[in-house]
Amino acid sequence: MTGPAGSEAAAVGTGARREAARPRIGFHTGIAGGLHNALLKAQEIGAEAVQIFSRNPRGWKAKPLDAEEVEHFKRVRRATGVSPVVIHANYLINLAAADEAVREKSVASFREEVERGLALGADYLVVHPGSARGACEADAIRTCAESLRAACAEIELGRFRILLENTAGQGECIGHRFEHLREIREQCPDLNLGVCLDTAHAFTAGYDIREEEGLSAALDSLERSVGLRSVLAVHFNDSKAAYNSRVDRHWHIGLGHIGAEALRRVAAHPRLAHAAFLLETPSDETCDDACNLAALRSFVNRPETEETD
Repeated sequence: MTGPAGSEAAAVGTGARREAARPRIGFHTGIAGGLHNALLKAQEIGAEAVQIFSRNPRGWKAKPLDAEEVEHFKRVRRATGVSPVVIHANYLINLAAADEAVREKSVASFREEVERGLALGADYLVVHPGSARGACEADAIRTCAESLRAACAEIELGRFRILLENTAGQGECIGHRFEHLREIREQCPDLNLGVCLDTAHAFTAGYDIREEEGLSAALDSLERSVGLRSVLAVHFNDSKAAYNSRVDRHWHIGLGHIGAEALRRVAAHPRLAHAAFLLETPSDETCDDACNLAALRSFVNRPETEETD
């Protein structure tokens, strides 16, 4: 016999459609004309989240943030409702550097990135673990953890989260195995480090996510290593480079070696629905940010079919 709850379910009907839980979606965009312009561009093309560089990504020195710029950014963020706001650390930082001079500059630059993120009220700061050039992987992992602790010494992070990004393993980069991220996190227990999963990096590092079984295996590995609830952002990219090539080349959604159906499964996967999905795809004559965002939106907005007895 059916009770009140069963009657309600029956009233919905077999094959009723419901909106599935879905991630917030966005993209990486430039900051020309002011940091706030990234928020306005996100709003213009219907993005809910955004990733930016908070300064020149290819220089050690950054122009300090002034109070007016910070307050303007915060006002525009409140007006647009864009969230989360993610900052990507600059490209020169190598927290795993065996070279002491490079490591010292990297620690100082990363500390600056943390301070800028906190000042702007950003949610996450994404960083690559770095290159092991001149050292073995184990030493590089230890150096990365030491650098993170040094860069964040005596800083109150609060709700601000640093996210370790998995890498393609190009050159001598660490982070191409999820276990590397686990080891770094374990050596930084006070930093509450999260994870940013890059789909193109995972694919070219040897996680074959093209089929459903391969995606499940990759997510299981990620769960064992760092816990999927720690994956707070997904860099959602197709790959211009081949599987297991250890080459980092992002490409337009559905036009690379991963493909549309595989990426659709990633975007719609319930185990990742809590994370923000952020495009880092090119903008050229083939496709631009709006085009790639439309593809991602079509993946996450597909309603599920729920059947009841």
